[in-house]
Amino acid sequence: MNSILYLVAFILVILWAIGFFFMAIGGLIHILLIIALISIVLGLIRRPTAI
Repeated sequence: MNSILYLVAFILVILWAIGFFFMAIGGLIHILLIIALISIVLGLIRRPTAI
């Protein structure tokens, strides 16, 4: 499950970078970045800790 979150986050960050630097889409690009960051944070929170 965590690897899927990281994959989604990576794809969204790449799409954000492409849109931010090459296209003028506006606020939609920043929404992609926020969704990617939320996916990364959820992945870090849900990571099982080894004792």
